[in-house]
Amino acid sequence: MSLDWTRTSAELDARGWALTGPLLKPETCAGVAGLYPQDTPFRSRVIMARHGFGRGEYKYFAYPLPEIVQRLRQSLYGPLAQIANRWAERLSQDHRFPETLDEMLARCHAAGQVRPTPLLLTYGPGDYNCLHQDLYGEHVFPLQAAFLLDEPGRDFTGGEFVIVEQRPRQQSAPQVVPLRQGEGVIFAVRERPAEGTRGVHRRVLRHGVSEVRSGRRRTLGVIFHDAT
Repeated sequence: MSLDWTRTSAELDARGWALTGPLLKPETCAGVAGLYPQDTPFRSRVIMARHGFGRGEYKYFAYPLPEIVQRLRQSLYGPLAQIANRWAERLSQDHRFPETLDEMLARCHAAGQVRPTPLLLTYGPGDYNCLHQDLYGEHVFPLQAAFLLDEPGRDFTGGEFVIVEQRPRQQSAPQVVPLRQGEGVIFAVRERPAEGTRGVHRRVLRHGVSEVRSGRRRTLGVIFHDAT
């Protein structure tokens, strides 16, 4: 899985998110989406309306993760850890993130965050996802990814991936991310550093999905820290 990490890093620095380009083939997307009706690959199911999260539902994968999910998690983590540590330095944070995913997960598990967080989401007509952050515990890796498994305009309409950024002394700025099937967006989980007139400051981000007007929209979420 090849990414232009120079471009990706620059885009993350500039706006808090970056597109991967098409990484997953249509047949891979179909294979991952086809797991949803099964029980074995998952540890839990969440009906979003019951919790005020929106409408739709999702399932968290159980360990061991499906091969493609594990491969995405492993291959993306290393380069993202370099960006995460650069962000931590710019924000004058004392902590740093391990170089490998295994070390990051060991840190989580030592703190009681032992439940895997990669997830599969499904939306139908009228479904949506409220703006939120995927935090899950004390140890939070500051970047995550979401991969669209269906094709906009063909398999569904509406359902845009939305990121809203809070800016100091300004109104929040929404951004619509133009995802295609098999493409991912890498984005800040909670905050990113930004240059201002008084130096570097934090900008808080939340993400969600607008209302699906027709069809079915499915997404693979890849989160690098585990949950309590």
